[in-house]
Amino acid sequence: MTTITAPRTVLERFPAGHPRGSWPADDAAAQRDQGRDAHVVMDLATDQFLVVTDTTTR
Repeated sequence: MTTITAPRTVLERFPAGHPRGSWPADDAAAQRDQGRDAHVVMDLATDQFLVVTDTTTR
C-alpha cells in the first residue's frame, strides 16, 4: 500500500519547553484567520511544535 501525502509548509517552529506556552496554537489560529488552513503538530524527533499548512506559501 502506498500513501501519498501532500507537501506541507512549516510556518513556525517552537521548542516544546518554550516559555510561550500555548502560543503555537494562537499562531495557527491567526493563520486560519488569514485564510490559511494551518494547524499545530508535534515533531517528536526534534521535540518541537510546528505550525504547518498543506498549501504552499510565498
